[in-house]
Amino acid sequence: MSLSKRCWKKMRSSVVRNENPLVFPCSSSYETAMQALSSLISGPKRGIKPTVGGKYEKLDRVLMYLKILGLQDEHLSALNIIHVAGLKGRYWLPTAPLKFFFSWSSHGSTCAFCEAILRECGLRTGLFTSPHLIDVRERFHINGLDISENKFLEHFWDCWNQLKENISEDLPMPPLFQFLTVLAFKIFVSEKVDVAIVEVGLGGTRDSTNVIKEPVVCGVSSLGMDHMEVLGDTLRDIASHKAGIFKPRTPAFTVPQLPEAMDVLQTRAHELMVPLEITPPLGNKKLDGLKLSLAGDHQFINAGLAVSLCKCWLQSTGNWDKLFPKEADLPDAFLRGLATACLPGRAQIVHDTPHSPHNVFQATKSSGDLVFYLDGAHSPESMDACARWFSDVVKENKNPSSSLLLSSSSFKVQKRRQAWENGFNQCENVKILGSQKIAKQILLFNCMEIRDPQVLLPRLVGTCASSGTHFSKALFVPGMSTYSKVTSGASVVSLDIPNKDLSWQFNLQRIWEKIILRKDLTLEKASRTDNPEVLPPHEFLYEDSSSSTYTDRCFTCSAVIPSLPLTVKWLRDCVKENPSLRVQVLVTGSLHLVGDVLKLLRR
Repeated sequence: MSLSKRCWKKMRSSVVRNENPLVFPCSSSYETAMQALSSLISGPKRGIKPTVGGKYEKLDRVLMYLKILGLQDEHLSALNIIHVAGLKGRYWLPTAPLKFFFSWSSHGSTCAFCEAILRECGLRTGLFTSPHLIDVRERFHINGLDISENKFLEHFWDCWNQLKENISEDLPMPPLFQFLTVLAFKIFVSEKVDVAIVEVGLGGTRDSTNVIKEPVVCGVSSLGMDHMEVLGDTLRDIASHKAGIFKPRTPAFTVPQLPEAMDVLQTRAHELMVPLEITPPLGNKKLDGLKLSLAGDHQFINAGLAVSLCKCWLQSTGNWDKLFPKEADLPDAFLRGLATACLPGRAQIVHDTPHSPHNVFQATKSSGDLVFYLDGAHSPESMDACARWFSDVVKENKNPSSSLLLSSSSFKVQKRRQAWENGFNQCENVKILGSQKIAKQILLFNCMEIRDPQVLLPRLVGTCASSGTHFSKALFVPGMSTYSKVTSGASVVSLDIPNKDLSWQFNLQRIWEKIILRKDLTLEKASRTDNPEVLPPHEFLYEDSSSSTYTDRCFTCSAVIPSLPLTVKWLRDCVKENPSLRVQVLVTGSLHLVGDVLKLLRR
């Protein structure tokens, strides 16, 4: 029986019972699929390890789920996988042993570069990444595009129904990320990709993706201190988890690491007889004047790792000699991939054009008055990188003679390949044309409570200040996303202002004011959540800090606003009222906050 006939049969005969949250009609409705996915969220909140029933260990369960779907080891091996682990962390360069370059989403960037390079080589690519910003389909890319809604629904319900029909007390339905992992393998096998680039979700040794037994090549990008509540509180512990993706005698590459991390990686490689190579950063000479599509000096290291992984993959699969019969150090296909790789929400610039909602995610040369600089940094090291990037692009925007178009001596990238089917691109660093407008840098911030804002915020302020960038104001907001619900790009964004507890945002505000004014301030109304419509006057944004006074949620240098939609509307109103103002808003602290802002801006 075909999938569509099975769907209609189930829709006609099934009744969704409240007492069984795993029963859903096989519907063409995308929102119904999102409800089903939401039912797989098993942890009470972010940072809390979910409890999964049954008698099997995690990876054993994942293998059993794959077997139910008809996927054996040989199916995964046929995907010719590149498996990449990493963390937000530091890069140590041997050529400058006292200097550190900081990275955020290092393995995500490496995977994005790998996918773009191999696609430019003419291969059919599959890419599995996490997390998503707006729509869960962002995690599954086929040839550089999010999987289409129709194909997603087809593969989703096929997986869902097969698993649901075979669950038991010993083998319950998988938690969300495990389900998405087996779904990715199912999609890539069904779509017959030539290569699958798989990003590790969290850790390595016990990550759901580590059911991959025969990858073509493995990569470990920059390592640092993050997710310590899961991976351990030392760099050696974290490196041990990452080295868990190494497979016997399978080539592996890494980047220059701090000594304690490198020692662990090399020891594990020696035990498994893994030929581990340390990849140097990609130099400007090799790039032949090309500008990488992903911003930040640290991306030269991610790009260098991606180049090594792709070369190894092409050689191991017999494609290198076919594609590049003449010796080429860095073929044009590699350069095109490095110039067009996309990773939204990381060093992304969006010029707000509220009157043209369908174009807000495309780079523009217009002198927009409200510009959002989006980066999901949420660790100390990644916050440093975010601050350096923001300071650099703000400086570039002040220079009317600078040109930021991508180019090389052999070709010019005239138009970035469309990479996201839901309508937004990784924006280029396009300069704002010079004018006499007054530029103000504003911070829009939120972070999870498992993070330490007393570390994150000083790093952000200090790194920006050292580069000559100072924030006029800071705005602290609660997020829109809820951990218990998976939403789609088409999900309705509620503009209602719920009566939320803002105590965490007031805590962030206290820390900020202490950093800026170097003294503790007491918020007498910190617990107030009544009268949420009270907003800072527009003058709060216009005036200097020295002339501001505290009113309700406003302090000299900052304000708490009870909803994100209200914050975006307030910023737009401020700019509209004062045409002489250019507001440059850095959105950071959480990828979920970045995703929420993107969702608002596209409407």
